[in-house]
Amino acid sequence: MTSPLPHLSRRGLLAAAGAAGAAGLLGPAAGSASAAPPGRGPAALVLHNARVFTGAESGRPVEAVAVGRDGTILATGEGSALRRFVGRDTDVVDAGGNTVMSGIHDGHVHPLGAGQRSLSPSLDGAETTVEELREILGGFLADTGGAAAEPDRWLVVEDWNPVGLLPTGTVPNHSMLDALATRRPIALVGGDGHNLWVNQRALDIAGVTAATPDPVGGQVVKGPDGQPTGVLKDDAQGLVKRHIPEPSRAELVAACARVLDLAAASGITTMMDALVGRHELELYRALAEAGKLPQRIVPAIRLDAEEAKDPADALEYARGLRREYGLADGVPGLRFGMIKVFLDGVIEHPAQTAALLEPYLDGNGKPTQNRGELYTSAADYGRLTAAFNRAGWQMHAHGLGDRAVRAALDGYAYARRVTGLRDPRNAVAHLQLVDPADLRRFAQLGVAACMQLQWAAKDTWTMEALLPYIGPARHRWMYPARSLEKAGARLTGGSDWPVDALQVWNQLRTAIDRQGAAGEGELYRELEGLSRTSALRMHTAGTAWQLRQEGLTGTVEQGKAADLVVLDRDVTRCPVADLSGTGVRMTLVGGRVVHDAESPAGRAASARVARAGSGPRPASYAAVHGGRHRACGCGGGAGA
Repeated sequence: MTSPLPHLSRRGLLAAAGAAGAAGLLGPAAGSASAAPPGRGPAALVLHNARVFTGAESGRPVEAVAVGRDGTILATGEGSALRRFVGRDTDVVDAGGNTVMSGIHDGHVHPLGAGQRSLSPSLDGAETTVEELREILGGFLADTGGAAAEPDRWLVVEDWNPVGLLPTGTVPNHSMLDALATRRPIALVGGDGHNLWVNQRALDIAGVTAATPDPVGGQVVKGPDGQPTGVLKDDAQGLVKRHIPEPSRAELVAACARVLDLAAASGITTMMDALVGRHELELYRALAEAGKLPQRIVPAIRLDAEEAKDPADALEYARGLRREYGLADGVPGLRFGMIKVFLDGVIEHPAQTAALLEPYLDGNGKPTQNRGELYTSAADYGRLTAAFNRAGWQMHAHGLGDRAVRAALDGYAYARRVTGLRDPRNAVAHLQLVDPADLRRFAQLGVAACMQLQWAAKDTWTMEALLPYIGPARHRWMYPARSLEKAGARLTGGSDWPVDALQVWNQLRTAIDRQGAAGEGELYRELEGLSRTSALRMHTAGTAWQLRQEGLTGTVEQGKAADLVVLDRDVTRCPVADLSGTGVRMTLVGGRVVHDAESPAGRAASARVARAGSGPRPASYAAVHGGRHRACGCGGGAGA
């Protein structure tokens, strides 16, 4: 299904593309600079023989796009009509009849977290017995220094699956890790970012004992004897993580540059980094200074539960970061104006920290006393939202459970009443469970529904780790994308990478068929599956709207920035199952090529994307949020 593109040279591609570009579809006048429109020079680039998905609500079919030297789209239309934009030094690329469209806008992602995670060994969300896990960890101990690393070098392992110990129901305890032949501190980081499992040495270093209280927004899990089990949830992870040495700045910058290249090779042109503080902003500064920041970045400054209670101080903190990193002498490529708050945790068993309107069940249909944890009340969130909206900032709430979703909407409704603002463009992310009574409130309040629909498939996390604990009546409202769309909500898309491997096109497929490449069956496809057009729009124009960027990007229209991708197939017509394997031949941001699949660096990045797409889906969703949100950053200041 792959259609080869000519290698993109920066100048004089007409010779590389051959006379066909000039004398064929584009017409005999294509090689003449004088053919450019009066008052405008020739285009820098013309993409032709394409099926252009413009993303606009209406319009005639488009088969060519001309990109100006200022990085904007000069024109779209039939190939013959755009021949006037081709001059002697215009690059001309034949798309081979495949799709050209807006670049993907990832409205909830943790790219720097993905970079940092890439520096540590990974369990890839595996399900193992305790004995198998110890064998794997023994290999990691040997690979990370062996005897020379004793007794003090930390072993940090990513992508642990908190529900992955076999037989099912086995509960992690530090004693299982203490049995390893090492004195080194060990930390297994949940793939969802909400769980951390450590050995006794790590607990001792951190000073975590039976007397350690739960921090706000977190839990030190303790056994029947009152002693810590070694599992720390959400913000309790920071009690241990603060003692883990950071990699060097050079190592981090190099790792983050590699993952940003991976994102470009996946077709991502804009990202909202959903968990940002000074550390992340310093990394972005270093990346920009090194010329390694290919995407547009909207940093969402994270506020914890305590900070959320003091809107004035929180606003000054955010403004201070914007002054330092976002104004005229700040970091190029960053656009400030977003705040991130965690309202709850994760829904899967055994974590069950997502906030629910009705209690979790015990697995046998009987209600428990647990309704999860609401880290910030609707009242506090409303006051915080009002303060930031008045100052021109947007809010982005982590809301998985239906009670957290309602708290976010209640907070937004309060802010709307007291500020009078009608388009603050706030959002709720994840929306794993939404009460049907709240569906219409998204449109009424102008709230973006930011969904990670690669999770909307039948698998361990949505079935075994969830269905028995919430029951079928609530389970039917898992990731209710079509119901939200029918109720008038603006759908937007995000990957939450590295909670899962970055599989952009499988994500779009799963939004449609509710099964994806790795699902064990369809999850309410007839009720909640989206149309192909809706899935494409939510990940382009929809997310551009969420980020207040719709005037700049998100659709392929004259005057907008040329943030474009050239694909290896026609994603508007190919079988839905074939969407998962979509390859990106070229990615442009502002008319600048940031990924060329025919270049040496591009080939390497494309190969990494292909490996990520062909491997098994990691079990890290259940691992990070007690389930899925490891990179989401709910725990210990780094995650979803």
